[in-house]
Amino acid sequence: MSHSTSPDPRHDGFVRVRGAREHNLKGVDVDVPRDALVVFTGVSGSGKSSLAFGTIYAEAQRRYFESVAPYARRLIHQVGAPRVGAISGLPPAVSLQQSRSAPTSRSSVGTVTTLSNSLRMLFSRAGSYPPGAPRLDSDAFSPNTAAGACPACHGLGRVHRTTEDLLVPDPSLSIREGAIAAWPGAWQGKNLRDVLDTLGYDVDRPWRELASADREWILFTDEQPVVTVHPVRDAGRIQRPYQGTYMSANRYVLKTFADSKSQTLRAKAEKFLRSEACPTCGGARLRAEALAVTFAGRTVAELARLPLTELAELLAAQEDTSGTARVLTDDLRARIATITELGLGYLSPDRGTPTLSSGELQRLRLATQLRSGLFGVVYVLDEPSAGLHPADTASLLTVLDRLRAAGNSVFVVEHQLDVVRRADWLVDVGPLAGEHGGRVLHSGSVEGLREVADSATARFLFADAPPVRRRVRAPKGWLKVGPVSRHNLRDVTAELPLGVFSAVTGVSGSGKSTLIGEITEDLEGVGRLVVVDQKPIGRTPRSNLATYTGLFDVVRKVFAGTPEARARGYGVGRFSFNVAGGRCETCQGEGFVSVELLFLPSTYAPCPDCGGARYNPETLDVTYRGRNIAEVLDLTVESAAGFFADDAAAQAVHRSLLDVGLGYLRLGQPATELSGGEAQRIKLATELQRTRRGHTLYLLDEPTTGLHPADVEVLLRQLHGLVDAGHSVVVVEHDMAVVAGADWVLDMGPGGGDEGGRVVAAGPPQDVATAPDSRTGPYLARALGL
Repeated sequence: MSHSTSPDPRHDGFVRVRGAREHNLKGVDVDVPRDALVVFTGVSGSGKSSLAFGTIYAEAQRRYFESVAPYARRLIHQVGAPRVGAISGLPPAVSLQQSRSAPTSRSSVGTVTTLSNSLRMLFSRAGSYPPGAPRLDSDAFSPNTAAGACPACHGLGRVHRTTEDLLVPDPSLSIREGAIAAWPGAWQGKNLRDVLDTLGYDVDRPWRELASADREWILFTDEQPVVTVHPVRDAGRIQRPYQGTYMSANRYVLKTFADSKSQTLRAKAEKFLRSEACPTCGGARLRAEALAVTFAGRTVAELARLPLTELAELLAAQEDTSGTARVLTDDLRARIATITELGLGYLSPDRGTPTLSSGELQRLRLATQLRSGLFGVVYVLDEPSAGLHPADTASLLTVLDRLRAAGNSVFVVEHQLDVVRRADWLVDVGPLAGEHGGRVLHSGSVEGLREVADSATARFLFADAPPVRRRVRAPKGWLKVGPVSRHNLRDVTAELPLGVFSAVTGVSGSGKSTLIGEITEDLEGVGRLVVVDQKPIGRTPRSNLATYTGLFDVVRKVFAGTPEARARGYGVGRFSFNVAGGRCETCQGEGFVSVELLFLPSTYAPCPDCGGARYNPETLDVTYRGRNIAEVLDLTVESAAGFFADDAAAQAVHRSLLDVGLGYLRLGQPATELSGGEAQRIKLATELQRTRRGHTLYLLDEPTTGLHPADVEVLLRQLHGLVDAGHSVVVVEHDMAVVAGADWVLDMGPGGGDEGGRVVAAGPPQDVATAPDSRTGPYLARALGL
């Protein structure tokens, strides 16, 4: 790609946005420099993501679609262009959002970063083959292809098996008494029993007295005999003979586990299964031919199990290699270097993507982009510091600098003040959330924000006053966790105080979440356990804020009670968009239709009939205080206050949503549009308004992710309020402002992966701040103003 030195006459080094009205943006005009690190700041819901992602990135993507294919134009027409007057000087864009998609069990660190491809290449071209063995194609080293997958476990590395002990927990029972616990309940179980009876097995003798060959057949046979069953007459019920098919307990359990769409049935089946390494490949997931090939004396599966830092050392130690091998190992080491630089050297290539946090996944994608060598594009990043310890933030900044130095523009939505301070240009959106935001307060140098009076960001960025010291609360008891041996924790025992606010800290991969994951309701002193995580509150546009919190029931009641609805005979169900009757049938009440694209992920476009309103015209005729139900769902939580005035329960939910700072969300905001942090605070709000008896332990994993420092203050007020009410709160946290305000800090580490997994320091914040081995200490000391 040749690149002339003369600047493009169509732009003067700026991306110019005119009249942006996406979401809550109020006709925003803003100029942002290219080839710079531009940070967008503002409180949660202020409109900064609508500007960076909803407008700038969406427009770049639209132009890309237009250039791709004529059929894509029709699609853009459906998806709708961003609501903006004009944007000039916009290069092509790459978005690295914190994906909310659910990656499959086959996706791993190696596949996301394409390291797997390079490793397979290395074995195919430069591996040591057994004498006389043919060269294998690189596909043969992948467990995800037919050529490479172990035939016994289909390349998954584990097989699920049942055993007699699991299927029949109590052998003193007869089959009629329910000896075979794994059988389905109700009619289906009776049917299987009657079939066995007809086949001549004794269903009334205790299980342990049956012949072992019979027990084996009943539980494990693959035969499926069909017999005519003459059911035992139950009084008053006429039952005809029927054809009954037998299915062994083992077959039933495996079939349910593999095929059932029902989460409950699968969970039940899983109780009767033991998952073990596949006996054929020993868990290596590959065919024997591929496992016979080695490099540096190890198989491809063994190399994929190593943490990246060790893998790089091993590759570096290979002296006597051919030219081909040298080229391939150098390439691998260069790829690994960028990942290690982002503080992820503790991950191994075969680590499954579903076990990574969203911050880790986004940084892996970032590392992959660094190697792609693209030039002249805009990278739009969504909070790349999420889930990063302050010690790792420095390396993140280096990476962003390198992307920019390669001739790209880097646009970042970010709350981490260290990242904000490093920006070449700062765009602050606000002043508040939702209706009260959507304006650009400042676009210019970081220092220039100091003069902006109504910026919530300025207050924290230029905070000169020393932090306020809190009095540390005394514990009311202790909770013993462990000994734990999982992931990188080896026999770790930790004690957490009850009745206070505790923070668990440590660099990424140090074992914080693993340790916290061991806390269950069974532990002494826990009482009721409430885990508030960042998982979405629903995966489709059908679940939304109002349905999840129960506010929707109140809204429907109000509408069903209007004179117009009564006159037409509309009940509460008429106003639900999940059942036929009141909803728009074209989109079945989703408000969106899914548009399938070749080669591209499917997108949702507004429904052509109801235009996203979700209801049919008749339902929308009914109004309450001048608004129909679709318009009410479009109100923000804050502006809907009047609706809930007469209903005490709804008022409580409503108040708690405002208390956690979510007043800017729309009542009908689909779950698919909520960030992880928002989903977490919605769950917290629903918890906060329940009246509680007895002690509750609240566990929150990084609750400040995605929160502006001003929102963090609001959230902390809530969490400390729970502690004052006699409960315990434990947070896993990287935000030192939160940690500084805790009563107890447990610091894990010292490093990530194999270099972590120990409790480095524990005690009140002041003590941990001065602990010698702690990588958190220095940053905590700064937050405490020590």
